[in-house]
Amino acid sequence: MYHSPEGTLINSAENIRYISSADGLREAMMKGIILEGMTALCEASHDLVVDLPCGKGVIPRSEGAVGISDGSTRDIALLSRVGKPVCFRVTGVSTDGSGKVCASLSRRMAQEDCLERYISGLRPGDVIDASVTHLEQFGCFVDIGCGLPSMIPIDAISVSRIAHPSDRFSVGDMIRAVVKSVDGRRVCLTHRELLGTWEENASGFSAGETVPGIVRSVEEYGIFVELTPNLAGLAELKSGIAPGQRVSVFIKAVIPEKMKMKLVIVENCPGTAAPQAPEYFFSGSHIDSWIYTPPCCNKIIRTDFA
Repeated sequence: MYHSPEGTLINSAENIRYISSADGLREAMMKGIILEGMTALCEASHDLVVDLPCGKGVIPRSEGAVGISDGSTRDIALLSRVGKPVCFRVTGVSTDGSGKVCASLSRRMAQEDCLERYISGLRPGDVIDASVTHLEQFGCFVDIGCGLPSMIPIDAISVSRIAHPSDRFSVGDMIRAVVKSVDGRRVCLTHRELLGTWEENASGFSAGETVPGIVRSVEEYGIFVELTPNLAGLAELKSGIAPGQRVSVFIKAVIPEKMKMKLVIVENCPGTAAPQAPEYFFSGSHIDSWIYTPPCCNKIIRTDFA
């Protein structure tokens, strides 16, 4: 069964075959296959109209998402799908006199299938795929399967502190995340544990090197410069420096026992920093615990999922 974030399936050969004819849609209905199409319109009644190569599909408001009927999901979840892919199960297929297809579709059924067959089986520590849907000051909202939402709080995105999730992600990004907790339909996620430990990140740098970085904050006692999403160092104060700027920095010292990188800002670099695709140090499907701190350091930063 297909339980990936919406948009994953839409251009696949199998999906295109099923949505391109009335017979294909009927076959998918009989087999209970989850398909995808592009939402063309949200009508005044909040029914969604889906473009199909052979005609159109209609997702009635009540079938637009789990929780719409009882009010636990707001209608903005439907309005926001216009111009974007939606997943669905086919519930009926008819044709008019000209042979144009009109299919009855249910996104709710696809989501319920995802909840039963996928979400209900998730456990803390599971590493899953997610698609970034929108960004707020406090966190990154993602689709974890069939349009079902979850969120990564801003402080769980990376060890290096950021002012806004847009410093790290863009809408539409496909990312990986770790399940922190599951409570029914509510899944809480974290991300920083996949971006490596202090030692793993620091191993790419040596004292005496000059490297690029991103200014994350300017304090009275120094300037924090991010070298990687899970590694930042403290640079000496320098005039004309502001958060978000790209800079080159000279590495004065690497001190594992204190988890410190001592830096000196050499000069500003042109432009501001755009989000880069995350580099994941962990590639497995489950993680029990993560210790960021080097063994020689007394301060412990860790996450236990068990």
